[in-house]
Amino acid sequence: MATPANYESVAPLLKQLAVPETSKTVDPQAIAAAVRLIFDNRISPIHFALLLYALHTTGLDHEPAVLAATAGHMRAACPQIDRDALQRVIESKGRAEGNYRGGLVDIVGTGGDGHNTFNISTTSSILASACLVVAKHGNNSSTSLSGSADLLQHAPSPPLIAATTAQNLPAIYGATNYAFLYAREWHPGMKYAAAVRKEVPVRTIFNLLGPLANPVHDSGLLEARILGVARKDIGPNFAEALRLSGARKALVVCGDENLDELSCAGKTHCWYIHDGQRDGEVEYFTVEPKDFGLPSHSLDEVHGGKGPAENAGILMEILKNQRPEHDAVLDFVLLNTAALIAVSGICEADKSQAVEGKVVEERGPGGLRWKEGVRRARWCLSSGRALAEWEAFVKVTNEVGGS
Repeated sequence: MATPANYESVAPLLKQLAVPETSKTVDPQAIAAAVRLIFDNRISPIHFALLLYALHTTGLDHEPAVLAATAGHMRAACPQIDRDALQRVIESKGRAEGNYRGGLVDIVGTGGDGHNTFNISTTSSILASACLVVAKHGNNSSTSLSGSADLLQHAPSPPLIAATTAQNLPAIYGATNYAFLYAREWHPGMKYAAAVRKEVPVRTIFNLLGPLANPVHDSGLLEARILGVARKDIGPNFAEALRLSGARKALVVCGDENLDELSCAGKTHCWYIHDGQRDGEVEYFTVEPKDFGLPSHSLDEVHGGKGPAENAGILMEILKNQRPEHDAVLDFVLLNTAALIAVSGICEADKSQAVEGKVVEERGPGGLRWKEGVRRARWCLSSGRALAEWEAFVKVTNEVGGS
């Protein structure tokens, strides 16, 4: 069969990757440029499959420089936002407080940990929008019973997540602090990779790129994030990839059970990037629920429902503050919400602009005010603000999507 005229050959790169000695000297930018071809359907399925398999077998798909460069190309292939318009609407919110400059935040995981817990990061992102401006990047499930997009699409009154486009983003943030950036809409070139990915019998670099490919990253407006990984050994790789990508306020986490969230059951391994540390240094530490003033719960207690509809029911119970105190799933959500709030820098304020009560000044591992994060996370629910931001997101997406 003739090769279509628009395909570009990556045979020289494949030959380099096939030899152990030469594979070690391949330029990460060359790998990223080859992967970039799939977003425009400019690489043959055979070459693409060989490339994915070669990156897996050489381990180059976990190299920080490769991850950073490839994610950069993936973001460049996204629809581009009007940065000035988006910056104006974000600044008009006046959310800056403490060391939080009022920018966008995200909390996301690689997936693939096999634990099938409740949709923690998605729920935490909605809670946090009561005090932070959230750009949650997510997609439908590829490995679990319920992905982030599946959860939102099965809510009783669902948002129109496909309406959160580059064109609509300023209008959405004009109405709410929350936006869900639906990966299927923001990364249309991924449709060319789908068939080959299904045929390649191993996890590929695309199972890792999603959390690094938030479409607003390169705008300079994504201020802080938490990124969960499903294996402890790749935590440092992701932290370095984020650093190479320009992140200056980020926490990479992995539960001791190889969980891509902060664990409610015990120890969580953390790799911390922040403005105050020495250039190029990633700080490692561990945290436990007790550092947040929360009880521990077995992972058996925090499984999600049988599917996204049941999980959406749990989400709404949480947002309406209907779960009992120290409910295992609620504590799990509060733990991760608190971490995002603390990492944002907002907990460094000596006095809260909105949250009544005394600031908890105690610091835990990493020098962060984890317990103050929990205090603010509880306020997000008790005040009704998280529910209000969610309802505003549902309303505005259906309005702009229906126009």
